[in-house]
Amino acid sequence: KIFCMKCSKVSIITPCLNSEKTIRDTIESVLRQTYKNIEYIIVDGGSTDNTISIIEEYIPLFQGRMRYVSEKDRGIYDAMNKGIKMSRGCLIGIINSDDYYEDTAVEKVVCRYRRNSEQVIYGYLGLLLGNNRVKIQNFSHKNLNQNMIPHPTCFVTRKVYQKYGLFRRGFKITADYELMVRLYEKNVEFIQIPEVLANFRIGGMSSSNRTLIEKNTVKLLYRYISFREYINLLRGMD
Repeated sequence: KIFCMKCSKVSIITPCLNSEKTIRDTIESVLRQTYKNIEYIIVDGGSTDNTISIIEEYIPLFQGRMRYVSEKDRGIYDAMNKGIKMSRGCLIGIINSDDYYEDTAVEKVVCRYRRNSEQVIYGYLGLLLGNNRVKIQNFSHKNLNQNMIPHPTCFVTRKVYQKYGLFRRGFKITADYELMVRLYEKNVEFIQIPEVLANFRIGGMSSSNRTLIEKNTVKLLYRYISFREYINLLRGMD
């Protein structure tokens, strides 16, 4: 048992849109957390499938700890920002509607939390093909100039968002990468937990050329690469 009582409340946010096939796994993983002082916020972009019906099934099971909003938004990062603004926790985690947490994820994060600190706490990420884990991603913040750390495992202290801002919606796919680089450059403390905290289903826009373009744009913005390198990287995608 690793229980630690250091944080008054943890907020978990799930952005979603037409996620009926996978959101049940996401919600169940939040419900199963061994750390119970959680508020769960689902930000739906106006789903037209059975997503809302599934969400509403779980509201009684959370016993007042879950709420949702369903309305049109301007993309996934707009939904994440909306959820952060709705939240009240000292730590804020974001798990997408096709991903899910390990049962002890929040508890392990809370044990590394220092009150009133500027922290990003994160861990390893299981990569899934279907329902089978095929790889474990363990990118470190020390190499943010090359790769993004596993965002589904990240928990950020409220103080960080208040001081350094939210996701920049100008980035449609890699605003999470830009945010983490921004925080790293501001000397926010990053703590890696060497265990799998969450699981991610492979596929979708995160594998596209557009992602590579945005990722390299972030690197250019923070001077990790030169403009000449940036142009050569774009040419290499042709």
